[in-house]
Amino acid sequence: MENKGEIFIYQAEDGTSQLEVRLKEETIWMNLNQITSLFGRDKSVISRHIKNIFTEGELIKEAVVAFFATTGTDNKKYNVEYFNLDMILSIGYRVNSKRGTQFRIWATKTLNDHIIKGYSLNEKRLQQENAKKLYQLQQTLEFIQSSVNNKQLSVNETSGLLQVITDYTRTFILLNQYDTDALKTSHLHKKITYEIQYEEAVAAVEQLKKNLIFLKETTDLFGKQRDESFKGILQNIVQTFDGKYLYPTIEEQAAHLLYFTVKNHPFVDGNKRTGALLFIWFLQRNKHLLRQNGEAKINDNALVALALLVAQSDPAQKEIMIKLIINLINK
Repeated sequence: MENKGEIFIYQAEDGTSQLEVRLKEETIWMNLNQITSLFGRDKSVISRHIKNIFTEGELIKEAVVAFFATTGTDNKKYNVEYFNLDMILSIGYRVNSKRGTQFRIWATKTLNDHIIKGYSLNEKRLQQENAKKLYQLQQTLEFIQSSVNNKQLSVNETSGLLQVITDYTRTFILLNQYDTDALKTSHLHKKITYEIQYEEAVAAVEQLKKNLIFLKETTDLFGKQRDESFKGILQNIVQTFDGKYLYPTIEEQAAHLLYFTVKNHPFVDGNKRTGALLFIWFLQRNKHLLRQNGEAKINDNALVALALLVAQSDPAQKEIMIKLIINLINK
């Protein structure tokens, strides 16, 4: 019934028990008897945990407790104390039982998504949600741009908001394309004016090492080559066939330079930092580091995140990682 809230059924993994719980006000509600049954512990144990949770200030009673009219075995109605999902999970983290562990895993992965987002987690629905958000952002962006062009709003009034929405629109586009393996590499720049030379690269790494040692941010192991693989990486970036680069654009060479340096571990220590250095250096020398307004296409935080992402990526994802890097620097 509407005034009682939706009923949601949970069955334990071992199939030994089944509970009916209330879904109301965007959370789950269970009474003391149900929680006792759920975790397989005495009522006194559960009551003690509840008391400690309030005493320690982990939860506020008014926020997690409610009274619902419940019909007893004598067919009389009673106001029974119920506790919401926050309390159930808090108790679960204190109760040492297999049943408690099973429920925590299930609740965290399934119930929170169902209650908060309105659906249980699945890839198809997430893609639909991303597409919806992307469409809404694009529509908002077009509206603001139209307002500026028609002088309904001044540029000063909208410039900051417009920049934020533009950036987030691109972020959602990239995320959506990444999720659907549809990243595109078009309109790239073929005017490569600089090739990194091995001796210059080694000198740059040594200078970075001195700076980091001075700041006490590294040791003498930084930048030490394991073998000849670093030289091989640089040669690989500029390899040609029939007089043409195999990686014919600035974006492709930069992306492969970062990927190979981070992923192939040519140095004993500092591969991510060295890869980031060479990546930025290559873009700068080819006049592709900055946007038209003078801002860097890849800021400090983005560079750190990108290097870590490459380092932790599955080698099988190499091509999609390369495309992602290309898209980030081809703004």
